[in-house]
Parts: sequence; structure tokens; C-alpha cells
Amino acid sequence: MDAGPVSAPTRAANWKLRHEIAADTQGLVVSGFAALNHGRALLLDIGDAAPGGAWLKAIASVAPVTNADPPERGDARRRSAALALSAVALTRIGLDDAALASFSRPFREGMFQEDRLRRLGDRRGGAWAPTVIEAGPLWSANLPLRDPAARTRGGFDVADGAAPEQQIATQLSGHALLLLYAAGEEDARQWCASVEETLRPLGVAIAHQRALFVDARRETNISHEHFGFADGLSQPQPYDVGGAVLRSGAAVTAPHAVQGVPLGDLLFGHVNAYGEIASGPVVSAEALGAAIAPGLTAAANAEGFFDLGRNGSYLVVRELAQEVAAFWQSMDLNAARIRAQDPENAGHVTAEWIAERAVGRDKAGNLLCPSGTLPLVDGAPDSDYLFWDRDRFGHGCPIGSHVRRAHPRDALSPDAASRRELLKAANNHRILRRGRKYGPPIKDDRADDGVERGLFFMCLNTDIARQFEFVQQTWLLNSSFGTLYGEQDPLVGAPGAMTIRERPLRRVVQVDTYVQLVGGDYYFLPSLSALRYLERL
Repeated sequence: MDAGPVSAPTRAANWKLRHEIAADTQGLVVSGFAALNHGRALLLDIGDAAPGGAWLKAIASVAPVTNADPPERGDARRRSAALALSAVALTRIGLDDAALASFSRPFREGMFQEDRLRRLGDRRGGAWAPTVIEAGPLWSANLPLRDPAARTRGGFDVADGAAPEQQIATQLSGHALLLLYAAGEEDARQWCASVEETLRPLGVAIAHQRALFVDARRETNISHEHFGFADGLSQPQPYDVGGAVLRSGAAVTAPHAVQGVPLGDLLFGHVNAYGEIASGPVVSAEALGAAIAPGLTAAANAEGFFDLGRNGSYLVVRELAQEVAAFWQSMDLNAARIRAQDPENAGHVTAEWIAERAVGRDKAGNLLCPSGTLPLVDGAPDSDYLFWDRDRFGHGCPIGSHVRRAHPRDALSPDAASRRELLKAANNHRILRRGRKYGPPIKDDRADDGVERGLFFMCLNTDIARQFEFVQQTWLLNSSFGTLYGEQDPLVGAPGAMTIRERPLRRVVQVDTYVQLVGGDYYFLPSLSALRYLERL
């Protein structure tokens, strides 16, 4: 899929970071460890752990975090790891209040703060949306309520007498996320067991886990998600005016014509879409004391503080269950209904025809266009397309398709003169996807086998509100997106209509909910320098 829930890209990253930056940055950022097909997502509950960073040191002994500096040729990594921390974990480790306050508000509040749940389409009016599993989400970081004295809504102070904010808790707590990547499933299983054995005596438990994998098709080297569509496509291409990004050995200082995104939208401490240094968390020199770690540098815009965020990012995590049989059964019913209503003109309408238009691509990953699909570029699906000239009115790739909503490119331009500015505006909200699927492939995609499967969605961004939350609220779940009315994303939105424009006018398909939230939250993906500091607390 073009964006939203996707698995890890299976092609090697075509960009790198300058050596000294790569050595301090978690490898998940650049490669997603695409060459390692198996892994585990471990949600850690640190409720019984002693305060301080002892458990972080323990993780470093059994699953050291892998940096983004590629190994020497012939020294291919067989294992890699990544670690992300919630605000609860940082508090328990002992990060001081001033440093905690320097993190962004979405991170400090968490995904399950009631206003954020509303923006994300997960909960409204005290009830969970149909896009959430029936009993409500299983896990989160379970952040405490924010200070009522600082409570605001929509940027304005809440009036006296307003209803008190409710604590929304989940059964399981994932205070930290440890990601293990291995070349084989048995190796991943054994590594997971070693981690559990190491952490148990320290009072850290694995509250929830998922076996992650990538199954790239041999003929294309592209992974497919459980509905059967190619994914991991159309990722942003970072650049950096300071020369931190490299491609083919040369610095990338100017944006790609279609996919260009400044490095500061992906990593703190670098120039972002506003031409400013993306500001992350800081820690005072006084709080550092003797715990200062090599590589932790003075903050550029805060005298007397050190930069705890540089070369780190925010990691958005959402575990999304997929109802594969329900999806294809619904496509079958819709196709049969359309053919029955229009037998003379709808003979071509099949379940796959409708499903392709819900996604916006064919199963191989090629974008739909009025003449069919875009031709391959160097043997791979073309991801560098624009909509205005190619398919302005959505006669190929529907206006409300998942691909078009997740990254509209220049499609929302009111006129030809605005195309470049609207593309730039759309790229200001890009996210770097690093998720993978879990659960075995379904044997019969029309028969529910009762097995759990889905997408462990993860994405990186330095501004959760401007990037991830904007995409979710303003594009995917916006019922007035483009020229549409009363429709949401046909894959991740609520049940409703989906319009497919086709001569002489249109066809309307009724889509249900096929993707449901199991759990999720916002995490901090620290640099290697920041991790070393936290280990010393």
C-alpha cells in the first residue's frame, strides 16, 4: 500500500547517513533491516523494575541496539535490534521533570488521551469506534492523565465546569518496545527467549509480542500484505542541506522532485520542512552531572542544555488486525450486486476489480490510471507519479482510494498553477513507514480460519501532530476529502460508501471495517548517545 499500514520495504535502502550520524542513529531509521525477514515485536511492562536504567543495560547485553552504519562488505548482520521508549518508561528510568517536559505534547499525552483518540478516529462519545477490536484495545503505554491545570482543548483553555477527563486504560502495558530482527524464525524465537530470561529477574515482563515477518515475492522482491497487495512502496526520499544524507556516495542536498522530504522531518537535530532545526527533547547540564555520555552535544537553541533528541525520532506504533476473509467476501458481494444491477455494462466488475480501486493499485503494486496501470520503471512499480496531469478526476485511481488519501501529492490542487505548492504542502506531512505484518498467510482468502493476522504498523516522524496525526485525521478519515462527501478511507476507515468514477457516471460500493486497532502508542526512538545516557541513570 502507498501509506498507512504497510510491511517493511524489501529492497535495500537507496540512501544512507553520513558516517558520524549513522553511527549515532538507530538502524531502523535507514534500512528497516529489510534483509532480515523474521523478527519479534516485544512490548515490555517495566512495572516491577527498580527505578533507573539497569534494565536498559540488560537489554544492551542481550540485544544491543543496531546503528545505521552499514557493516563492511562480507560482514552481513544476522541479527539487529531497535528500542523505543514511552513517556512512562522515561519517567521510571529517572529522567528529570524538565527533560520530560521538553518532549512534544502528543508524546507526553500518548495515543490514548481522549482528545487524541477522537482525532485518530478510535473513540468518540465514550464508545470505541468500529475500527477498534470489539472489546477495546488490548495494549498501550498506559500513560497517566495529564495535569488538569494544564488541560486545553483545541488550543484553548477548557472552561470551568467542563467534564473531567477520563482515564482510558488498556489491559496490557507496553512501556517500551523492543524490536528483534533475525534471518530465520528459529533464531528469532531463541533470541526472544534469551531476552525474556534476561529481563525477568529485573522485574521487566514481556506483556505482549508479535512474530513479524516479510515474505518478498521472489520474482519482484516486493512484500505483500495479507489482503494480497504489494506494500512498502512510495517511501519519502530524505535530503539534507547540511549534507547528512548520501545516495550513491554523494550528498543529497536538494529535494527529490516528487518524494523529497527534509531529514529533519525524520530525525531531530536536522533541518525540517520549515527550514528550522527539528527540536527534540533536551536535558540540562545540571541534570547530566557525571552521567554525561560521549556524543551528547550542546543543544543549539537552549543554552545550558544538552540535546537528548538529536539523531532520534518519534515512533508511532499501531497494531492493526486484518479480517482477510471478510474483506474478500465483501468484495464478492459488491461485485455481484453491481453486475446484477447493470448486466450490460458491468461484466468486468469482479471482487479484485473493486479491491484494486479501494487500494488504488493492482496487486503487483502498479498505480491504476485511466488507461490501465502505470508501466514499470526499472522493473519495479512507479512510485514517482503525480495525479494532476495523469488522473486529475480519479477515473483510474479513485479519489477516495487508500493510496490517494494517504499521500495526495498534487491531487488537491485547485488549479494547474498551484500543483507544485500543493505537492510541497503534501510532503510536509510525510511519514517514514517501518512496519511489518504478523500472523501466517491465509490459505483460503474467502474462509475465516480464526487465526490472528495483521499489520504491526510503525512510522517515524519528528512532529506527530503535523505528520502522523494529520494524515490520519485530515486525509484518511476526512469524510469531505477532495470532492467526496460522507466517505472515509475504504481500508482503515469506518463502514460506509466508496465512490468509483466510471463512465457514464459512477459506481458506489459499500465497504465495511476490515482493519481494526488492537493496540498502540507513541514512543521515543533515541539515538545511541541518548541511550547510553539513559542507561547511566
